[in-house]
Amino acid sequence: MKAWLCSEPVGVDALTWTELPTPDPQPGEVRVAIRAASLNFPDLLVVQGKYQVKPIPPFVPGAEFAGVVDAVGAGVTHLKRGDAVAAIGATGGFATHACLPATQVIALSPGFDIDDAAAFTFTYGTAHHALVDRAALQPGETVVVLGAAGGVGTAALQVAKAAGARVLAVVSTDIKCNRCRELGADDALNYTRGDVRERLKAFTEGRGPDVVFDPVGGDLAEPVFRSIAWRGRYLVIGFAGGGIPALPWNLPLLKGASVVGVFFGEFVRRESHTFAAAFAQLARWYAQGRLKPVIDLRLPMSALPEAYARMSSRQVIGKLVLVNA
Repeated sequence: MKAWLCSEPVGVDALTWTELPTPDPQPGEVRVAIRAASLNFPDLLVVQGKYQVKPIPPFVPGAEFAGVVDAVGAGVTHLKRGDAVAAIGATGGFATHACLPATQVIALSPGFDIDDAAAFTFTYGTAHHALVDRAALQPGETVVVLGAAGGVGTAALQVAKAAGARVLAVVSTDIKCNRCRELGADDALNYTRGDVRERLKAFTEGRGPDVVFDPVGGDLAEPVFRSIAWRGRYLVIGFAGGGIPALPWNLPLLKGASVVGVFFGEFVRRESHTFAAAFAQLARWYAQGRLKPVIDLRLPMSALPEAYARMSSRQVIGKLVLVNA
């Protein structure tokens, strides 16, 4: 098999595209012949040694991928060779093959596009866990999505709309504003123009947003939190902006608001049955055309450094997908 190997987590430049022995699945595992994998921001942090999960080197990065089961370990009964599957793990996706626990593999229904599946489980799973599970989002509530043009942002926008919410997309350029409106956002805000708090107030008719979905962190967090509605829920997804904000404790007190942590990988590990039920709902919404991954660009798996460079430039709208021929 071929794989991108990280021998030392010091950055993208340390990755090598190399030949490795094709592994055999252990009991409880399956081996997946990978057709496509997608790049997520944590994949960048992992190879830089900055993510909260730190794989032991050497390892193959890539948390989200899809393909076909080509070998099954002892004790696995719900999957068989030839099944099209989506997989989510901590590592292993940027390769031609991967072995992983069968509990982290979900069989795809007929008609589920493999490229879409490779860009689906991590981002839409995170969005569903955050909005539906952690925030208990109700129809008619207002949701502000920060970083709404990114992979998890575009997923959150669509999941919120599928759940019946009214959505404001917050992004960094007018081009991204237009794209988010095309994806179904009720409105979009370029945070580099004007007063963010005033725009949030206008969008919510003075109430403030019920739910904030924040995968960005940084300087926007405090002014957005100050705008939140009574009993609002602020979802902490990640810190793609680089800075981890420190909020004054009086802010949640004054608003009766909640700061809610969302750690999707740990949720999948601890509550795999709950995740499977959530994925079933997401798959139904996908089949109904209510969800559709936004794929910015498809590249060959061997072009992973180019994908990382494009992500680092923050010009990506949606997801980058890497494919094996």
